[in-house]
Amino acid sequence: MLGNSPPVCFVLAADMARARKFYTDTLGLTQTGEDPFAVSYDLAGTMLRLTRIEGHEPGPHTVLGWQVADIAATMDKLAAKGVTFEIYDGFGQDERGVWTDPGSGTRIAWFHDSEGNNLSLTQFGG
Repeated sequence: MLGNSPPVCFVLAADMARARKFYTDTLGLTQTGEDPFAVSYDLAGTMLRLTRIEGHEPGPHTVLGWQVADIAATMDKLAAKGVTFEIYDGFGQDERGVWTDPGSGTRIAWFHDSEGNNLSLTQFGG
């Protein structure tokens, strides 16, 4: 039923000014709109609505991720803008925070936005 309908992604933020700065300046996303409820961005043809929720408490799981061609180069660019990557105890990540799936070679790294939302980068293997 919805297979041909474009998706809309939502990321929640308590501090819209801080979040807008992160998504625009740090991640380099293109803002496409704004209304009283959200700031909209283009995610390679998919709409992201950065939505203000007073008292927002981020969950522990990934809410948004990007498929990248070169995870190391992307991490370098984000690190140069102040992004730090998460290393989770017992997960088997390398010193930079990259976990590699032993079966497929897919590589994943996690980081937080300005609001504490968990974001990821994925370089698919194979």
